Amino acid sequence: MVKMLTSKRAIAFSLLSILPSTLAQTFTACNPLNSTGCPTDPALGTSANFTFNSSSRADPQVWNATAGSLQYQPEKPGAEFIITNQGDSPTITSAFYFFFGRVSVMLRAASGTGIVSSIVLESDDLDEVDWEFLGGNRTHAETNFFGKGNTTSYNRAIWYPLPDNSAPQDDFHNYTVTWTQDALDWYIDGHHVRQVTPGDAITLMGKNYPQTPMTLKLGIWAGGDPKENAPGVVQWAGGVTDYTQGPFTMYVQSVEVVDYTTGASQYSYGDETGSWQSIKVVNGTSSVTERVLHPPKSLTQHVLSLSHAAKVGIAIGAIAVAAVLLLALAFCCIVQRRKGAKEKWYADREFETTKREQEEFAAEAQALGYGKGGWVGGEREVRNVGGSGARWSKRFSKFTRL
Repeated sequence: MVKMLTSKRAIAFSLLSILPSTLAQTFTACNPLNSTGCPTDPALGTSANFTFNSSSRADPQVWNATAGSLQYQPEKPGAEFIITNQGDSPTITSAFYFFFGRVSVMLRAASGTGIVSSIVLESDDLDEVDWEFLGGNRTHAETNFFGKGNTTSYNRAIWYPLPDNSAPQDDFHNYTVTWTQDALDWYIDGHHVRQVTPGDAITLMGKNYPQTPMTLKLGIWAGGDPKENAPGVVQWAGGVTDYTQGPFTMYVQSVEVVDYTTGASQYSYGDETGSWQSIKVVNGTSSVTERVLHPPKSLTQHVLSLSHAAKVGIAIGAIAVAAVLLLALAFCCIVQRRKGAKEKWYADREFETTKREQEEFAAEAQALGYGKGGWVGGEREVRNVGGSGARWSKRFSKFTRL
C-alpha cells in the first residue's frame, strides 16, 4: 500500500470522529432497499471534465443546484459557493451516477468558524464517501465514509494534514477519491493519504463499505449554526458561526469524474441487499451523458467551430451590414441637413418680412405725427386718416402719444 501521510497530529484529529457530521446524508428521494418503485439512475458511463468560471458555468441539465445559486465573476478563480445569511447552503448535485470510479476536484475551502466545505459521493441507498474542510481548521482535511446511512457510530472519520503544511483555505488543492469494489482511496495533490477495504473491521466486514452507484455533491454549509444544528455538530464544526463576519466563500475550479462502468446508460437495483453484485447495468448512452458530451455551444463557440470559408462569409456579411448602416446614417444626416437649411431659409424670410413691415410702419407713423405731440386716438380716428391708416387699424387697436 502506498505510504500514507500520517502524523501524530493526524491521529489526534481522528478523535474528532466521535462528533457527528451532519453531512452524512440521511436523505434520499427513494431508497431502493425499502421500495421496489424507485426510478433507474442515469449513468455517466464515461469520463468527463468540468470547468467552472464566468465563461464555463455549471449546466443546469447536468448539475442540479439547491439552497442557493453559484456565483461567477471574471476576476474570481472559479465558481463561488457563498454563505451570506442563515439558511444559505449552495450545493450542486450531478444529474448522472457512476458505478465505481474516480473523482478529482480542484477546490479552495471557505474560511470562517463553523463553515464546512464539502465533497460528497452519495448513492440512493445512502452509501457515502466524503471530503470535509472546516473553516477554522487551517491544517487538515477530513476523510469519511458511511454505508447504507448507518450513523450508529462515528468512528470512521480521519483527518490528514495537507502537503507542505499548506492551508486548504489559502490555495486550490486537488482532492481525489478512487473507488472500486476492492478498495476506497483518498489523495491530496496526488499524495495517497488513506485506504479502506471491504475486509477492514471498520466497514463491518464489508456491510458498511460503499458499493452502489453514486452521484457527486459539492457544497458549503454552516455547521456552526446553533439554530440549525445540534450542539455536537456545532462543536464538531469548530464553534458558533458569526454571520456578520461573512460572506464565506468556497471556490471550485474544476471537476473530473470517471465512471469505471464504461458504456452504461443506466443503473438499477436488482434486489434489496444493496450489494454491488445486485446492481443491474443497461448499456447505451443516457440523455445526461449526451448533454455532457455535446453541450450547447455559445455564439463564440459556434463561430470558432465554423470552416474558414464560413468565417470569411460571416466577415463579409458583417462588413456589408456595417456599410449599409453607415450609408443609412449618412443619408439621414444629409436629409436632416437639407431639412434644417430649408427651415432656416423660411425663418430668415419671415424675419426679413416682419422687419420690413415694422420699418414701414415706423416710417408712416412718423409721417402722421406719431411721437411728435400728435393725436391720441383709437381705431376710429386711425380709420379717418385714410390711406395706410386703414391698414394700421387691422393690426393695432390704439396709438398712444409719446
